[in-house]
Amino acid sequence: MGPIGWPELIILLVVVLIVFGPGKLPDIGNAIGRGVKEFRKASNDLESSIRGEPSKPAPPPEPAGTDDKPQA
Repeated sequence: MGPIGWPELIILLVVVLIVFGPGKLPDIGNAIGRGVKEFRKASNDLESSIRGEPSKPAPPPEPAGTDDKPQA
């Protein structure tokens, strides 16, 4: 069984559209993205702890309402 090609991806996308509908696709994509991000972070933390490197502290969250757009 080889790698997934374009025809398989198109069929998979059609099945996902039928099952979940177009309204839920952004939510599903966001959830998958957050899951992958958390998995990578945990993997990097585990790898650095095995190597004996100190873990980096998490950056402080930005306060709400502070963006790069100038206020008018």
